[in-house]
Amino acid sequence: MTTTTLTDHTISTWNDRITMRVRIGGDGPPLVYVHPAAGLAWDPFLDQLAQRYTIYAPEFPGTTPGNPYAIHQIDDLWDTVLIYEQTLRELGLSAVPVIGQSFGGMLAAELAAAYPDLFSQVVLLDPVGLWRDDAPVANWIAAAPAELPALLFADPGSDASQSMFALPEDPDALADVQAAMVWNLGATGKLCWPIPDRGLHKRLHRITAPTLIVWGEHDTLVSPDYAEEFHNRIRGSRVEIIPKAGHVPQVEQMEMTYSAISAFLG
Repeated sequence: MTTTTLTDHTISTWNDRITMRVRIGGDGPPLVYVHPAAGLAWDPFLDQLAQRYTIYAPEFPGTTPGNPYAIHQIDDLWDTVLIYEQTLRELGLSAVPVIGQSFGGMLAAELAAAYPDLFSQVVLLDPVGLWRDDAPVANWIAAAPAELPALLFADPGSDASQSMFALPEDPDALADVQAAMVWNLGATGKLCWPIPDRGLHKRLHRITAPTLIVWGEHDTLVSPDYAEEFHNRIRGSRVEIIPKAGHVPQVEQMEMTYSAISAFLG
């Protein structure tokens, strides 16, 4: 598959206290992608989407290389929603599809609830944001590195799973990658813990855009029980369960996940 050529666009937001970097790639109508907690990684799933869409992928403040301290300008989730909304409006993006993965799914849902005109369609990939005492969400920040593959994948030993955790051999590059991962999880975790519930359950009813909820059948980080929780709160939403997949179905079962999303986006 062809690797997408990316360009970067920066937007000054939050009264010029934050510079948002947006990575843009692809060909076709615009689509917004909101990345998971570990930061933006442009993977084969996005490459495939980029054959049909021009993808706009904002980087969460603090996760952009070279600008880690931007996270200190954010106090809470509402700050983040306002910053993302301003960024997308400055890019001229309105009434466009959005795909959000995990932490990014929570942000996409919050944006769609706060600004119902912002997105034409919403795709939530194993989103966090809700909490049930009988099905607690795993604390991915506190998990040891060796535990993460089992939290994220149904088959941690598969080639797709292993490729996601491939590390550089150069010791300096390895240290940089590991430090960035820890920092990114801490920056995004500022909005999620002690539990990833900031009242989203009270706002999901405000989402009016057609919504597809995609969940890996064997997600051990966020139980598939939450697919029904989101579905019950978003009027007219649909659920697609991806077999033989965990928390990151677009990596583990890319073709199946892409087909479901592609059919929904139409």
